[in-house]
Amino acid sequence: MSDEPLTPPTNLPTEVVNALNELSPTHLRDVARYAEELAEHKEREARPEEEPPEEELEEQPDDLPDDVPRKATITIKEINDNRYYYWQWREGDKIKSKYKGPVNPDE
Repeated sequence: MSDEPLTPPTNLPTEVVNALNELSPTHLRDVARYAEELAEHKEREARPEEEPPEEELEEQPDDLPDDVPRKATITIKEINDNRYYYWQWREGDKIKSKYKGPVNPDE
């Protein structure tokens, strides 16, 4: 690293640059982690309903287990060259899955 002063991004407000310049290295690392997490959170919130995975089937199944919500869809996941059906749904920021069974290659 050079001993020359760093040049902050031109689009960063001056008050933010001044506040950052007063922080210790430990606090700067904490701010960096928080800023990255905050940016990801805001990007997720700004996205319209997240697009379903490519392999998701379009039909709404009628044989949902009791612990799977109505909004769940069936997806196909490939694991070790084998294909399996999974129920999949969103709960807040998380995507939940429940195993349904193997994909029948004869279908």
